[in-house]
Amino acid sequence: MPVSASTSSTATPGTPTAEAAVLPCPRRTAEAARTAGLPRIDEPREMAPADARELSKVFFRRLRALEEGTPEYQYVRNTLIEMNASLVQYAVRRFRGRGENGDIEDIVQVGTIGLIKAIDRFDPDRENEFSTLAMPYITGEIKRHFRDTTWAVRVPRRLQELRIDIAKAKEELTVKLDRSPTVADLAAHLDLTDEQVIEGLVAANGHTSGSLDAPQGEHGDGPAEGHTLADVMGEEEPAMELVEDIQTLAPLLERLSDRERAMLRMRFGEELTQAQIGAELGISQMQVSRLLTRLLAHLRASMLADPGPEPDRACTRTA
Repeated sequence: MPVSASTSSTATPGTPTAEAAVLPCPRRTAEAARTAGLPRIDEPREMAPADARELSKVFFRRLRALEEGTPEYQYVRNTLIEMNASLVQYAVRRFRGRGENGDIEDIVQVGTIGLIKAIDRFDPDRENEFSTLAMPYITGEIKRHFRDTTWAVRVPRRLQELRIDIAKAKEELTVKLDRSPTVADLAAHLDLTDEQVIEGLVAANGHTSGSLDAPQGEHGDGPAEGHTLADVMGEEEPAMELVEDIQTLAPLLERLSDRERAMLRMRFGEELTQAQIGAELGISQMQVSRLLTRLLAHLRASMLADPGPEPDRACTRTA
């Protein structure tokens, strides 16, 4: 009696899989059923839900009395999986709209992993309904599958969960405040800082992505005919960084002495050597080297510093 559910790519080492529950030999299955003291059920998936629920109780009690790894244990466990496969189908219905390319089979496989985990953890002595335990396991595995595989850009799980919390908070606050909540509203509601909320909102952009070949009209206003998103997207202009550097450096150069500006002009404009600069200024090459080092360090630090009161220059003029 083979189990039709197959393994999922989300299974990890040590996780029970549907494939691990297969006993391909009918003769061995019949022998295992007789040894286990239970009837052989040829089509457990065709059983009515009420019958499967009652018969599962008998099979669960027998499963706990058998030694794990024996043919009898495998038969009882496999039959329980197939008898309760309808729970997976029921759970999958709410996720059908999220399956990409109609790939519902992957969701069924993931849900089956949750079903197997529930079977292995169910204790019939507690007299609870198996479905009460199984459904959270099944839906939990499916949700984990979507959480880990449907993001266009992989972000830390912490941010994935934060995105869900922010989405729920937005719905609640929109109804409560009768307006769209601000970052401050969300932060207060979730007991987070504004920075954490902003981080979660930015991370949410990684959940979906758009094609650069899509027509412009799908992502903004304006005529879309003949233009793709890639055609109208801006890009960084390398020369802009140079312009910014020049604008920052210009006022710093104005505050230098005539000799310091002359040294920079001769070194970087006329490309003279330190010895030639020293000869022009009447100082040694060692002094030129020391002065240039101090001058460049001062300019570099001033360009990187936050705007504020002008500090005293660190450059020391020497004759």
